[in-house]
Amino acid sequence: MCTIISPHFIGEETEAQRGCFTQSSTMSKKPGSVTQALIHCGISQLFIQCHYCIHVGTGMTPLMYACAAGDEAMVQMLIDAGANLDIQVSKPHRGLHPSIHPDSRHWTSLTFAVLHGHISVVQLLLDAGAHVEGSAVNSGEDSYAETPLQLASAAGNYELVSLLLSRGADPLLSMLEANGLVSSLHEDMNCFSHSAAHGHRNVLRKLLTQPQQAKADVLSLEEILAEGVEESDASSQGSGSEGPVRLSRTRTKALQEAMYYSAEHGYVDITMELRALGVPWKLHIWIESLRTSFSQSRYSVVQSLLRDFSSIKEEEYNEELVTEGLQLMFDILKTSKNDSVIQQLATIFTHCYGSSPIPSIPELRKTLPARLDPHFLNNKEMSDVTFLVEGKLFYAHKVLLVTASNSGPGPWVFKALTQGLFPPQMMMQYLYYGGTESMEIPTADILELLSAASLFQLDALQRHCEILCSQTLSVESAVNTYKYAKIHNAPELALFCEGFFLKHMKALLEQDAFRQLIYGRSSKVQGLDPLQDLQSTLAERVHSCLSLVSKGDPVLLT
Repeated sequence: MCTIISPHFIGEETEAQRGCFTQSSTMSKKPGSVTQALIHCGISQLFIQCHYCIHVGTGMTPLMYACAAGDEAMVQMLIDAGANLDIQVSKPHRGLHPSIHPDSRHWTSLTFAVLHGHISVVQLLLDAGAHVEGSAVNSGEDSYAETPLQLASAAGNYELVSLLLSRGADPLLSMLEANGLVSSLHEDMNCFSHSAAHGHRNVLRKLLTQPQQAKADVLSLEEILAEGVEESDASSQGSGSEGPVRLSRTRTKALQEAMYYSAEHGYVDITMELRALGVPWKLHIWIESLRTSFSQSRYSVVQSLLRDFSSIKEEEYNEELVTEGLQLMFDILKTSKNDSVIQQLATIFTHCYGSSPIPSIPELRKTLPARLDPHFLNNKEMSDVTFLVEGKLFYAHKVLLVTASNSGPGPWVFKALTQGLFPPQMMMQYLYYGGTESMEIPTADILELLSAASLFQLDALQRHCEILCSQTLSVESAVNTYKYAKIHNAPELALFCEGFFLKHMKALLEQDAFRQLIYGRSSKVQGLDPLQDLQSTLAERVHSCLSLVSKGDPVLLT
């Protein structure tokens, strides 16, 4: 049932007026029933006598209904009759207005006209003096309504946006308000964010033409310093031939929020356009933009994003880089055939690994349970076992073979010796000396001795060989050493090789052997998954750096 609330009359009530209210009280629940009743009575004077009329159920005035319907004649008549242009949708109070939608509270007639895209009605209201910001001009402590410009931006109505801007609407008004309350629907998104979230690129460009307004609030020293740094970064990052417009701190914050929403909704072109204005990256925005461009096979955008990774401040690095960013970039590396993209990824991996040295391989101190004087090395005297290696006799002692190996003696041990699978002189020298301190191993024999130590499970000797390999590692030898380490179960050396790969990836990509290792089928046949190993190693490295930073230690990746 429709009822008129708080009418203020001038003079005595006429029969026609009484008939009008009687008719309206029994009228159907159509939104325009109150206004239609008044018009059908033919009493235009009644509009002048009535300060405002509010529908009990929805809390809306006749002017709001007329604006929502786009009825220009009705709107003009109500304006001429002196209807209140800036009155807001009422709040539910003591059972009144139970049908008010929570997100329509505090909307004005202009808001409804904009929401329904009635440009001519908006023009009428603005010409009549309606405030261009809707209820924001009188916002109280509980006011959080969207401005008309926010709604027009979200709808992508270019003409409405242009009209509202020409009448002085502020795209940043929601950000400058300090009441701390936000809309439950749109989370206080600014106009730039609304247009970016819905992919309205032309509207966003129109909003950007609005001159930046100086912030009226008094800034603290910290804010002043932060503003200076951010503006300097934005200016240097977006420098071009024509010179970019320096972004204020408030405008930068608004556009960075718009970048977030455009990235979240997959409008990568808008994100890149905002970046071109000098808006700094946030890591999450960069990752989402890379994900979208990669899924759309837009490799020119992928390449541009990868090239711009170095502009992301290291303070932005977080767990998302480890859990999402690295996974995405290695997925691109696995599938991309674009050499420029591959080179850019290599640069990023090297950057993320950092300039700190590769962690060295620790020595494994282990005393052999039994040892003989070096005098007995390959000496016939008192030997109880003889091997024929490459046509030459080699004299040894069973006690060393029994006690030196973790696996214990066996027929396969003697068979390996007799087949000459490793240099026995160095092997026996280690057993007789009881350690590696006095050993001098030629570089050419290190890998072969490593395989022998692995076969006999001589852990200390194997670790010593791993250390020697790491000290002589080069771009040319790294791939072969890595394969040896994986095949002969030398995890410390394999980990060191992976760190070496990450630090020198651009140079290694020039080597056919390295490309075969990461892309070739032979690696899978051998049970190798080098790209997964590289990802795990890099993730662990970045994670350890982040842990140190969280503890307050100054760790830089570059």
